[in-house]
Amino acid sequence: MEFGLFNLMTYRGNPGGLSGVVADTRSLVKLAEDIGFGTAWFAEHHFTNYSISVSPLMLAAYMAGETSRIKVGAAVVVLPLYHPMRVAQEIALLDQLSEGRAMLGVGTGYQPYEFARYHVSVEEKTEIFLEYWAIVEQILTDGRACFAGKYIQVPESVFLLKPRRSILSELFLTTNDPRILSALGHLDPVPFITTGWRGTPALMTGADKMLKHWEAVLGRKPRPIAVQQYIHVTDDPKDALIAAEHALSVGRLATHLNSPAPKLDGSMLDPPPLPDEPPLETVRDFIIAGDPHHVAERIVAEIRAFDPHHYSTFFQFGDLPIAMARRSLERFGAEVIPLIEREVGPLDRIGRREAPAPDIRFALNAATA
Repeated sequence: MEFGLFNLMTYRGNPGGLSGVVADTRSLVKLAEDIGFGTAWFAEHHFTNYSISVSPLMLAAYMAGETSRIKVGAAVVVLPLYHPMRVAQEIALLDQLSEGRAMLGVGTGYQPYEFARYHVSVEEKTEIFLEYWAIVEQILTDGRACFAGKYIQVPESVFLLKPRRSILSELFLTTNDPRILSALGHLDPVPFITTGWRGTPALMTGADKMLKHWEAVLGRKPRPIAVQQYIHVTDDPKDALIAAEHALSVGRLATHLNSPAPKLDGSMLDPPPLPDEPPLETVRDFIIAGDPHHVAERIVAEIRAFDPHHYSTFFQFGDLPIAMARRSLERFGAEVIPLIEREVGPLDRIGRREAPAPDIRFALNAATA
């Protein structure tokens, strides 16, 4: 297993403005590389302050130039919003620019507000995805494409630009639609799940359900799952509640954008509380927020439950002040990862987790490391 850093890049009062969000993200990606994280992920959303990451491939290319070892990728490319021939070439270009460090996650998207402004039917997103993916896969695999479908027609085309490696050998997929799983099953994609501010309780039920669904559709066990969690390392109970409030703010934004007609002030959203919204103390307990031993213990429990292929961490959720996010990530690298490795064995920084070392005593609750 490897750790990844997820970057949604929400704008919510960042003192540096939009440039401040970019600078914060750059800072965290570089820090994650120094710690030894395997991948930096970039989201894709449009038109609102929920995320200024409108092009995950462009951000990945930029961050590849700012780093030298960490992989960079999209989590995820919302394929129905692209021309497949263009996005396939950009994926190949990213892998060339990053010298083979490109990673790819794909999905159908879900926000009606975004789809409407691209004049794409959200109701037909799966059918569009399937046609577009057939073209993308041809290009990334064979360097050529030819396709005639309902939504797009592509004449026989040959492409000079290709990835440096087989980028589809580790494809991350966020959808549970059986039609997509059947169409992409031969690639053995990695199931990617995030539960947002609902955290561990939702993950424990959702991941198990997801894996069983994939197995039923594919007729075999899928690859180990990739999970994503909101994390904040702190000894201060007040800081943990601040982190919980920022996590909840992301949930409010996402939920509001899931409606067909969200209320905006230009591009800015400041949605009301969710129906039956829990108190911040509950949100704090849902996400992984607390001292290093608490954080490590929670992550170890999830590793034991799912033996994940990849563990994506989200540190600057809701435009959390960068000083808090950096300090949390620094402590994660210096204090939490050693505690996790004490229990589960060394973590492979670029691949799967190694087998646990024998007779390792679990000491996460010990007074000293």
